[in-house]
Amino acid sequence: MRRYALRDDQWNRIDDLLPGRAGSVGVTAADNRLFVEAVLFRYRAGIPWRDLPERFGDWKNVHRRFSRWAETSAWERVFQHLAADADNEYAMIDSTIVRAHQHSAGAQKKTGKTRRSGAHVVD
Repeated sequence: MRRYALRDDQWNRIDDLLPGRAGSVGVTAADNRLFVEAVLFRYRAGIPWRDLPERFGDWKNVHRRFSRWAETSAWERVFQHLAADADNEYAMIDSTIVRAHQHSAGAQKKTGKTRRSGAHVVD
């Protein structure tokens, strides 16, 4: 299995939702799975469309098809379906700690007056 490829169980969850499948209205797609894997590869690797590996076909055609699916809300239907039955395979807890500068918390200023942003000034 390739690094960004879909497993069979993952593919089976979305296969019937995609346009271009056999029996749907319009042209039957050559390979929906390869196309979806190309899109996943592009986003997971963080590359521009032009840098898609040749095994996914011409990057212009992949991008054009991606845009058509976005216009027809195909991606939205897939995401709604997956969100309704989430398996939480990639759920994680982030333990990153972000330290704020002392002045960001309303620390005492040198003038002696403290005022939080958005607070009204009371005389």
